[in-house]
Parts: sequence; structure tokens; C-alpha cells
Amino acid sequence: MKAIILAAGKGERLKPITETRPKPLIPVLCKPILAWQLEWLEQLPEVIDEVIIIVGEMKEKVIEFVKSLKTRIPVRIVYQENQLGTGDAVLKGVEGLAPGEDVLIIYGDIYLVDPGLIRKVATVDGNSILGVEVDEPWKYGVLIVEGDLLVKIIEKPEGIRSGIVNAGVYKLRVSDILANKRIELSPRGEYELTDIVSKIAASSGVRVVRAPRGSWIDVGYPWHVIEANKMALSSIRGVVIEGEVEEPVYIRGDVYIGKGSTIKAFTYIEGPVYIGRNVRIGPSARIRPYSVICDGSVIGFSVEVKESVLFENVHASHLAYIGDSIICEEVNLGAGTITANLRFDEKNVKMKVKGQVVDTGRKKMGSVIGAWVRTGVNVSIMPGVKIGSYSWIYPGAVVREDVPPKTIIKSETKILTDVIRVEDEHRRIQEEVS
Repeated sequence: MKAIILAAGKGERLKPITETRPKPLIPVLCKPILAWQLEWLEQLPEVIDEVIIIVGEMKEKVIEFVKSLKTRIPVRIVYQENQLGTGDAVLKGVEGLAPGEDVLIIYGDIYLVDPGLIRKVATVDGNSILGVEVDEPWKYGVLIVEGDLLVKIIEKPEGIRSGIVNAGVYKLRVSDILANKRIELSPRGEYELTDIVSKIAASSGVRVVRAPRGSWIDVGYPWHVIEANKMALSSIRGVVIEGEVEEPVYIRGDVYIGKGSTIKAFTYIEGPVYIGRNVRIGPSARIRPYSVICDGSVIGFSVEVKESVLFENVHASHLAYIGDSIICEEVNLGAGTITANLRFDEKNVKMKVKGQVVDTGRKKMGSVIGAWVRTGVNVSIMPGVKIGSYSWIYPGAVVREDVPPKTIIKSETKILTDVIRVEDEHRRIQEEVS
């Protein structure tokens, strides 16, 4: 059968992370989610003979990444020009396929601890869907089930406190998809695959394959990047050192250190920790549990990293604290930069997402810093603050509110009264130099 990966979403809720990369290229243990999914499918050569990737937002980056891989299964790209939802994306993916074929469908923003769940869905007789029990089902599409058969899917229902939710993995017959394709636009103005699946459940039947609690995550909000990486860190066993470690260095727990990386003297690493390729850490740095530091990054003297995900080429060269945060690619944190991660009242940290204040569910949550951001010395960033890509934070600033992309913050005064566009500041500096 063919596999379809839905990788066209905009990822609005994940900004500023998705200002410079599409959702499927968000790293889990320094490897994009899309790469994990392709590896899962390559483990099913007797089942999958082609992968169709539906692209949309930042399609060039997805295409470039796929071309850089050496996949053992043929990959075909299909462009969803208008973002009309997952239902529309699947209909584009099945164009030209025989009605009697089955397709395995995977949402491009899910991570599974056990890829064997893909095989279970793919090898069930007839149509199937992966379901998983979660703590907050009202935030997802809830599966109404009788026995092991799906009755229907209800999106984000109020009042439901327990149940199985849609994990975003399906096996469907092409003829069933086409026979049930006539659906109405959802309240958010999209054609939803879940509406098609509910109709298939009523007409032809859909079997539910259950995933264990804690084996799945939908990376839909920024803090989910931390949670997905924490789940993946459970796969590390023992200490694996492929780089160079100076003495004395203290390593405790499960730790992976990639090729070309250097851990300098007097550094303290408490696993589980994943360190990618060509990373430089120390001297006298502290890496605390559940930290992931990706390729080319520099964690220097007296820098502490705790339960954070650092993308590629992040530099924090001295005297910084990065706690419970996501730091995107090519960020440079000046000496003394602090990401505060705990409220005085010790309540859950909240974050603004698409204009609404959302509870992260985390007592400790630091910052989400977009790509290519620069902070000066002694910058303090309050819990739950997001900084847009390409922004500059001047020395000594206390950042209390979200910062838009391509913005300069000169002091701790309110952003709205103290914002200068980066392009204007570049022009002014050039004029002064001239």
C-alpha cells in the first residue's frame, strides 16, 4: 500500500518555532519528526511501497530535506496549494490510486515511542485508526467506540474527562475515502479528515487500535517540543560517547554524545541527555536531565541547561541559564542571559497562543526563542515569554511580554512603545558607519 504523510500545515500555534521551519522539521533528538516517520515506514518494506508527502507551508524546505535523505522507499511530493484542511490533503494524496488500494495516513506532527504501532494499524483487516488514552481528551478529537469499532469522532468535546483520542494514524480503503468525500466545512473553515473517517465508520466500519498511555504525542504547542524530546530520551540506554571528553568530567545517567562533539573539563552532565554532532560544551558547564543540544551548538563556561531543547548552532558561551525552554536555530545568548522558568506563586505558567492565553500545564516553563535571535549581556526573560525570530534584545533588558519577529527591544519598557524594526536599525547603523 501507499503511505501518506500530511506535512502541509502552517503550525500557527507553534510560532515562533514555525516562523523559520515547517512543523514536520521540528527536531526530536536532533532529528526532524518527518525523518522519524520515514524511518518507521522503512521498517515495513513488505507493506509500504511508496510514501506520498503532502506539502504546503514552506514546501521548499520539506522538499530540500527529503532530497537530502537516502530513503529505501520511493517518495513522491504532492503540493496542497490552498490550505483547505486534512480532508482535502488526503483527497489530493489519493488522486490516481486504484479504488481497491489501501492507504496508510500519518499526521506530520506526531511522535510515537513505539513505531510498532504503525505496523499494527497497517496490518489490521479493513479500515483502522490508532487511538490513545490521554489525560485531557477534551483538547483532541475523541473516539466514540463500541467494542473495538469506531462509532464517530467528536472534535474537542466539552465535558468529557476520560476517553480515547485520535492519534492521527489511519489505514483506509481508497474507495471508502472517495465514497465519503462529500463533507461540509468545519467551524475553522477546513475540510476535516475526521469527518470523512466518521462517515466511513458508519458505512463500512473502522477498527480501533489502542496505543498505551504515554506512547504518543501530538506536537501542537511549543511546550510539546520539550515533552516529545523527553519521551524520545527514554530510548537512550547507558553512556554512549562518540565524541571527545576531557578529564575530569562527571557523567551520570543515560547520556549520548555525538560525533565531533567535545566536552571540556569540569563539566557536569546528568542524564538523560542527548548531545548532537560537533557540539562544544564547557569548561565548567552543567547539563541537567532531559536536555537536548543539537548539532553545532556551543554551551560555554558556567552555562546551565535544564530540561530544554536547543536546535542547531545555538551559542550560549558564558554565564547563562536556560531552563525549560526551546531555543531555535542560530540563536546567540549574551553573557548573563537568564530564562526564568518559575512564577512567584508557583502556579502553572501560561503562554499566549494565537492571541489567547493558554495554560501550558507546566509549573516550570521558560522561554521559546525563535531562530537567529540575539540577546545582549544580562538579559532576563520572564516565564512563558516568546521571542520572534530575527529579533534583538539589547543589554540589560527584562522581557516581560512576547516579542514579534524582526523586532529590537532596547529596554524593559513596554514593547509597543519601544520597538524598532530590525531593518530600520540596520540602515541607521550603516549610515553612522558611513
